[in-house]
Amino acid sequence: MSELAKYAVMGNPVSHSKSPLIHSLFAEQCGIALEYRAIHVDLGSFESAVRQFRAIGGKGLNITVPFKIEAWKLADRRSTRAELAGAVNTLKFLDSGNIYGENTDGPGMLQDIEVNLAKSVTGARVLVIGAGGAVRGVLGPLLDAQPALIHIANRTAARAAELAAVFAGSGPCTASGLHEIGSASYDIVINGTAASLQGEVPDLPGSIFAEDALAYDMMYGSVPTTFLVWANENGAAQCSDGLGMLVEQAAESFQIWHGVRPQTAEVIQQLR
Repeated sequence: MSELAKYAVMGNPVSHSKSPLIHSLFAEQCGIALEYRAIHVDLGSFESAVRQFRAIGGKGLNITVPFKIEAWKLADRRSTRAELAGAVNTLKFLDSGNIYGENTDGPGMLQDIEVNLAKSVTGARVLVIGAGGAVRGVLGPLLDAQPALIHIANRTAARAAELAAVFAGSGPCTASGLHEIGSASYDIVINGTAASLQGEVPDLPGSIFAEDALAYDMMYGSVPTTFLVWANENGAAQCSDGLGMLVEQAAESFQIWHGVRPQTAEVIQQLR
């Protein structure tokens, strides 16, 4: 009997990851036999962990915090999307010996917002809060969907401005500090900061939500995040956490490795 194809998610911490469950559900659905596990990697030993995994027959990896930039550096070939994001969350080991790097966060989020939540990004005014790696990974695909504009607001205005400059060639992208948002309102408000994990909400005016606005938190938990509770109290018509994005970006990875995109609705429901 031939050995199962090996896949894994690498991170630190990683024990909480839902990826092994998601990929096993996808594999079952698509009739693909594989082994998928979570691997805790010590800081400073990412490259050796990847090479070791490949040496024992590994075919591909998902990469989570804090190794997405290291994964970007390690990839011999990268997609245009990953190139621009400056971060990689999916590695595929090619027969040529090269490592291919992709970032599936943006397409995963877009699929969740447009298909699962039925909210069109095209022509929408989008506010993105935060200017870290998570935001950088989704801006390209969001701009490809042709919103009316994307405004990046960050505690440090200079970081938001730097990010807007990187993506300026992809579409209308502006930036400011959190306090300079003013009275503008938005159709989609995305929280790309980890503030929710600390039970905090970025310092924002409650007037940011347009009529029928979607509030979207890239973080997720068993109960609504503090950002979503605040958004609901301040007039957001629709609120969603990032669980759908997690499943959709995993489906994108699955397709890169196996050439088939699994159905996600049932998996999202099961995880809820």
